[in-house]
Amino acid sequence: MRRILTVIIVMFAFGVFAQTPKDKQAILNVLEKQRTAWNKGDIEGFMQGYINTDSLLFVGKSGPTYGWQKTLDNYKKSYPGKAGMGFLTFGIKKVDFLNKDVAFVLGSWHLKRENDEPQGYFTLLFKKINGEWKVIVDHSS
Repeated sequence: MRRILTVIIVMFAFGVFAQTPKDKQAILNVLEKQRTAWNKGDIEGFMQGYINTDSLLFVGKSGPTYGWQKTLDNYKKSYPGKAGMGFLTFGIKKVDFLNKDVAFVLGSWHLKRENDEPQGYFTLLFKKINGEWKVIVDHSS
């Protein structure tokens, strides 16, 4: 019984210390900056929320893509110009901290464009690097 209680206390302590309101808000701020940049037609600004390395992983309907530049190129091809980008909204469902420097985000996205309204879901892995939260994995459908 004592061992079980110790395990529960340790698990609770890691959960409490892993997630802070400040870090959660910082992640939500990254997503809001991305949304704002997107709605201005600024894909490069949107991309500032991602880690700028070849290890960035984006998984979409065409499968996995590695690298910041390749992800940017794909966005530009798939969403040409402001009209192609439309007006983006997010619905954040959860932000869970896996440890003090890694977080999992589940959300929905919705684009309103002149002729259609595509929508779907995303899962993101954020990592705190040099004090900044960046997306290191994006799986969007």
